[in-house]
Amino acid sequence: MNYIKKLLFVIPTLILVSCHDDLDQTPIDPDSFTETNVFANADEAKGALAKLYASLALTGQQGPSGQPDITGIDEGTSQYSRLLFSLNELTTDHAVIGWGDPGLPNLHAMNWGAGNDFTTGMYYRLAQEVSFTNSFIENAALLNENAEVEAYVAEARFLRAFTYYNLLDLFGAVPLVTVVSTELPEQSTRAEIFSFVESELLAIQDLLKESGANEYGRVDRVAAWALLSKLYLNAEVFTGEDRYTDAITFSNLAINASYSINTNDANGNGSAYDELFLADNNSNGAQNEFIFALNFDGNNSRTYGGTTFLVHAAIGGSMDAFNFGVNGGWSGLRTTKALVNKFDYAVSNTDADGNPIEWEDSRALFYTDGQNLEINTIANTFTDGYAVTKFKNVDATGAPGVDEGGDFVDTDLPVIRLAEIYLNYAEAVLRGGSGGDLNTATGYINALRTRAFGSTAGNISSGDLDLDFILDERARELYWEGQRRTDLIRFNDYTTGSYLWPFKGGSKSGTAVDDFRKLFPLPSNIILINPNLTQNTGY
Repeated sequence: MNYIKKLLFVIPTLILVSCHDDLDQTPIDPDSFTETNVFANADEAKGALAKLYASLALTGQQGPSGQPDITGIDEGTSQYSRLLFSLNELTTDHAVIGWGDPGLPNLHAMNWGAGNDFTTGMYYRLAQEVSFTNSFIENAALLNENAEVEAYVAEARFLRAFTYYNLLDLFGAVPLVTVVSTELPEQSTRAEIFSFVESELLAIQDLLKESGANEYGRVDRVAAWALLSKLYLNAEVFTGEDRYTDAITFSNLAINASYSINTNDANGNGSAYDELFLADNNSNGAQNEFIFALNFDGNNSRTYGGTTFLVHAAIGGSMDAFNFGVNGGWSGLRTTKALVNKFDYAVSNTDADGNPIEWEDSRALFYTDGQNLEINTIANTFTDGYAVTKFKNVDATGAPGVDEGGDFVDTDLPVIRLAEIYLNYAEAVLRGGSGGDLNTATGYINALRTRAFGSTAGNISSGDLDLDFILDERARELYWEGQRRTDLIRFNDYTTGSYLWPFKGGSKSGTAVDDFRKLFPLPSNIILINPNLTQNTGY
């Protein structure tokens, strides 16, 4: 798939390679295999469905590099969740990176332009997924075989709605394309994109399989409810109209389904939180919390994005890569003191450099030995800023992942997990949504904090629960999971001077930036190619 030169039109060659065990197919020669073969029957269509999931986890047709889906950007960098991390975490208080790749330092400094490789790469990655899903939906609908095919189409429609949710959040007004076409598309308003995502999710909720009925790695109807919860929580930002009552309604539906917060301390270290981010999180109990996850396997679904990036890039300084199940670190990712200081239950014992070495809150997964809390220099100075040890390529017993070379990681990456829906519910209640209950909201927050503390020592009362607490709790629970920019925008802290973090706006102590930074630019070459499009303000 060459670099897409006009938005949202690709006729995909469906090479059936998947990171989902139950959807795996043998790679097929694209020169001898056509859409007629792919959609010959329901079984073949299931294989095509695999590509829709895989295109969010992988980057090309033959593994970590070579035959990329998108050219013009480093293939590993172009992977969806790695780009999401770059745009939604590196532009916030959660993360900095020491590398000088063109466009990368601009993200934390919040001074990117319309030609930025990372914003452009994300736009094309999402455009590709829309194109893949449109093609699948058109072709699979012609089979008219059975309810199973109908469910496949519903899954494809979910993935398309999820992709448009990302476009809505990151870019705002984009073309809305639901059929394969060679025409240059018109631009839809942000409100129109919102309405499309909403209507699609409402339409497919009963077409998707029941809660837990699909094999691990495929979405069911709870995913639609959970995404509606996210959509409605952000509706005031997206459309100017609050929908907190609806956020409560669909949070309740997701919470009361078959998913559950992981409390299984499989490695016996007194915490069940870290199990969510280990190499066996598809089987150690964490999978019961994952409503939608990207699945990775160190042998069968190799990429330099995904959790391979999150594990390797976060290792440097005096850290021992062996303890993380990989063969070395890339000395890139760290965090700022703004995140560290949100874990205000730190105990008094420190290391030789005066850094805390233990937190009562087990979610504070930081490496401090030889690391400075203060960041004086981002570029090429791994020891400035605490390192983050959240993601590992070892299982609950400490055994490494399946890739004997230690290059590629097994750890699955939750995109939506039940803990987030607990937090959505609580925030929607505090923002005045109807049908919720403050005591119930407090109970959900305390369930997360009981897991984090290993006891009720960190629990709060309903009087302690306010919006400031929720924003900080979202940071403590969800950091490095691709959520932070969206949260800060919703709380009006992303661009303003009301909340500053190190090097926000390119200033060591942090400074406000222009409000137009709440949206990323449409790629400059897309604007040149398609006269129907108007660039976002400020670019």
